[in-house]
This record gives sequence, structure tokens and C-alpha cells, in this order.
Amino acid sequence: MADSPLIIKSKEFALLIIKVCNHIKQTKRESVLTNQLIRSGTSIGANIREAFYGHGRADFIAKLQIALKECSESEYWLELLIESGYYEDKGVLDKCIEVKKLLIASINTAKENAKQINPTNS
Repeated sequence: MADSPLIIKSKEFALLIIKVCNHIKQTKRESVLTNQLIRSGTSIGANIREAFYGHGRADFIAKLQIALKECSESEYWLELLIESGYYEDKGVLDKCIEVKKLLIASINTAKENAKQINPTNS
């Protein structure tokens, strides 16, 4: 589990979000959007970690879907911060999209594996 690319990337993203939010708060004195972003951006990895200790495949998939929702929300806050001029480095948005793609692929794989194990639950 610890070497899962999804866990590694989501933690790296959370740490980046913390740094970005702290930078924006210090330099731009903006806290409303950054408070929202810090909650959603750090929640992604927390939900992924929970997924790995879920109560079965359905719980695993549900937790990953929650992480995907949080990732989408983070993408929105990042877009607002970048487009409003509070933050200029689009690299953080690219990292968010990378995590989102990993989540989508993981969810699709988990769903496909669930179908193969129990074909009646399509």
C-alpha cells in the first residue's frame, strides 16, 4: 500500500497545497479560497488512505469516489485562484489533474475487477 502511486501522488499534492495556500495567505492576504482549497486538497489523500482499509471492494470504490469529488473541488479552487490572479504557477493545477486521472483510472479498474469477480453486479 505505501508504495501505491495514488497514495504517493496524493500526499505530494497535499503537501504542495499546504505550501501554496500558506504562500497565498502570506503574500496576498487571501484566506477564503485558500481555506476551502486546503480542506479539499488535503482530504484527497485522507480518503485514499481510508479506501485502502475499507470494508470490502464497494467501500474501497466509494472512498475513491469521494477522493475524486474532493479532487474536482480542489481543481475548481485552483482555477479560481489562478484566473483571479492570486496565484500564477499553473503547475499545481497540473498536479491536481494528474491525481484526478490516477483516481479515475483506479476507480475504473476497481469497478472492472468487481465485475469480473461478481458478474451479476454489473
